[in-house]
Amino acid sequence: MGERTTPVRPQHQFDEDRLKEYLSAKSFVSNDDTLVVRQYSAGQSNPTFLIQTPSKSYVLRKKPPGALLPGAHKVDREYRVQKALHSSGFPVPRPLLHCTDIDVIGTEFYLMEHIVGRIFWDLRLPGVIPAERAALYVAAVEVLAKLHSLDLASLKLDGYGKGIGYCRRQVSTWTKQYTASSHRDIPAMNELSAWLMSTLPAAGIPTVDDLISVYRRCRGIPSTLPSLNFYLALSLFKMAGIAQGVHARHLLGNASAPNAAELGQCVEPLAVLALQLAQRPPAAKQEAGLFLQTAKGRAVLRQVKDFMRQHVLPVQKEVTEYYIKYAHSPLRWNTPQIIDDLKVKAREAGLWNLFLPAASGLTQLDYAYIAEETGRCLFAPEVFNCQAPDTGNMEVLHMFGSEEQKKMWLEPLLRGEMRSCFCMTEPDVASSDATNMACSLHREEDQFIINGKKWWSSGAGHPRCKVAIVMCRSAPEDARSRHARHSMILVPMDTAGVKLIRPLTVFGQDDAIHGGHFEVHFENVRVPASNILLGEGRGFEIAQGRLGPGRLHHCMRAVGLAEMALELLCRRAASREAFGKKLYQHEVVAHWIAECRLTIEQTRLLILGAAHVLDTLGSRTARKQIALIKVAAARMACKVVDCAIQVFGGAGVSGDFPLAHMYSYARTLRIADGPDEVHLSTIARLELRDQLAKL
Repeated sequence: MGERTTPVRPQHQFDEDRLKEYLSAKSFVSNDDTLVVRQYSAGQSNPTFLIQTPSKSYVLRKKPPGALLPGAHKVDREYRVQKALHSSGFPVPRPLLHCTDIDVIGTEFYLMEHIVGRIFWDLRLPGVIPAERAALYVAAVEVLAKLHSLDLASLKLDGYGKGIGYCRRQVSTWTKQYTASSHRDIPAMNELSAWLMSTLPAAGIPTVDDLISVYRRCRGIPSTLPSLNFYLALSLFKMAGIAQGVHARHLLGNASAPNAAELGQCVEPLAVLALQLAQRPPAAKQEAGLFLQTAKGRAVLRQVKDFMRQHVLPVQKEVTEYYIKYAHSPLRWNTPQIIDDLKVKAREAGLWNLFLPAASGLTQLDYAYIAEETGRCLFAPEVFNCQAPDTGNMEVLHMFGSEEQKKMWLEPLLRGEMRSCFCMTEPDVASSDATNMACSLHREEDQFIINGKKWWSSGAGHPRCKVAIVMCRSAPEDARSRHARHSMILVPMDTAGVKLIRPLTVFGQDDAIHGGHFEVHFENVRVPASNILLGEGRGFEIAQGRLGPGRLHHCMRAVGLAEMALELLCRRAASREAFGKKLYQHEVVAHWIAECRLTIEQTRLLILGAAHVLDTLGSRTARKQIALIKVAAARMACKVVDCAIQVFGGAGVSGDFPLAHMYSYARTLRIADGPDEVHLSTIARLELRDQLAKL
């Protein structure tokens, strides 16, 4: 995998002393240095050389000598593009100088720094362990995606990007190049050129998301793919044209590599293969598949992925450092400025309130995929104003709030100007049975008075938390229906008698990043009667409307979290050795990886199915599906994160990695919004109802 160099081949020799004199004048070498020049054996275009002194190494690229095809071997263009890419942080060697004086070595050339790295000559990567091979392929796609994401204008490369018509220009250019270097007629190349020109697609270069989707499809993650036949055929056409040009340089005696003569035999097979692709019917579009997003959903998902990659994921360390720094300070309840800045960017990009169909125009199925993406980072939902419990509260206000309540509370929440909390669970009763809630509500003229204790009120510690939705018992125990005794009411957090008693910890963490989970007491709290939601006795009706979409969002975020945990697991298993072999080579670890992939895929399909039912048949019909995913997603996330922790060993339960925090979230999910056992009872009851209905 190392660098392959040879003595400079006779046809490419130049005056090395003159080069040393030139580089010395430019302060790249010393007059006392010994200059060693060797030629890279690979590469069929511009000949490339390794320039070494006792203390430094450089790489030189030059034009080949002799007659060249028009527009080919533009080392000035290479230098300018490489310089622009390096300035943007793209991983290319730093270009050092460009020499147009052909008297130095006989042709134009440029010099760059020499980077020591790994070179893989065989794209199949033989001898590389499977986990590393996968990582290398993924890294290659990520770099290509980054390249396609760069803005030509900001790099001052506008002249190299002519906008629309890319495919037409490519076919035309490479047809001319092939024709100019052709030494015999190859009908397949002519036919392929004609087909490409007559089959130009409406779009240009594949998008970054198209490239990422290749990787996602290899991993079995749902995505949409374009018909790639044209692009594959075009690539083979270009390869054939390049091979023809290399062979032509061999005939002229100025080829860069010793195997140039062999490439003449590759032209026709490449063209034939490309024609086979061209004539193959396009693969059936994925629109015929299951659980597909709308066109808008796919577009928004692409935006969210790009935003996550460019802005959210890179600042995770900075956010973590904020909460470590202020762990024992009241400032820990504040939102770090970096997150507030990201929220401004997200809103400007239109990536705001995506969870609410009325605001975003997305279906629940559309948003399910987006929720998975944001689940990969603990604070990502807040960036898009899609964080719990605010999402559920906004849904309640949207569905059940009066116009006055919407104006006072919903609109500021949708703008991200305030936060909210949801007060339901109580410390003094078994809250798994929601009809046990004892916090009392009674009316006195035009006010309601609230008395009781709540805990696990998520987000209550945030300084911007301005309102709580409180579940209260508003009817006596002997009321006719157990599910008509409770009401939900809006309580401003600054109301007299509302007391934040303490933040509760989850496995020792106060979860300040989510505003904490507080015990809140209501002592003779008086609020206007107009703050009641929907009406007295309708609390459970509201709860069912709130929990359907909310549980769906939680579950898909759990899938995203599990994907991140599995990614960390695989990286660790590929990088650590124990008992003489890599961790993943131990069968038990390999089986964990396989089991994690199985359970993630199964759970994702179950959740997408529930989202589809929610969209098409409504919350009431989706009750069994929602109960199923609530159990499955929490169990799955716990299992995957637990496997990752086991592979990490002691590091897995430390604060050095996110797994401990991820596990606390996943384990809590098995209790939050109802424990697994309650949902299992619901599933059994509904399953029996459905089965008996068949008799």
